[in-house]
Amino acid sequence: MAKRTNQKTNPRLTHLIATLKDTARENDAKVWRAIAQNLESPSRNYAEVNIGKINRYAQDGETILVPGKVLGSGVLNQKVSVAALTFSESAVSKITGLDGSCMTIEELIQANPKGSGVRILR
Repeated sequence: MAKRTNQKTNPRLTHLIATLKDTARENDAKVWRAIAQNLESPSRNYAEVNIGKINRYAQDGETILVPGKVLGSGVLNQKVSVAALTFSESAVSKITGLDGSCMTIEELIQANPKGSGVRILR
């Protein structure tokens, strides 16, 4: 039987968590610290957010951060920028179909190191 550890084995994820913690410390941005803590938890606890939920809670032109996967169920009526670990193909087509943007969390950190104006959906 395999030995269980609490360490992440995905190198992208471990690098992302370290980057989030460093950015939070350098810019005094609590949003990045909260996302790092969320991503340190087991992957079965990661968020799976549908497009319909983004449509309900986001304002037009807002930046949404999902610490997990964005799924394509539902309808999107507004232009939003969404950052997440991963996206389903249908979610990407619905978001970009309204001139919104899909980006990785790493890209969002580069664009907005202070984390201002970011709404987290779980």
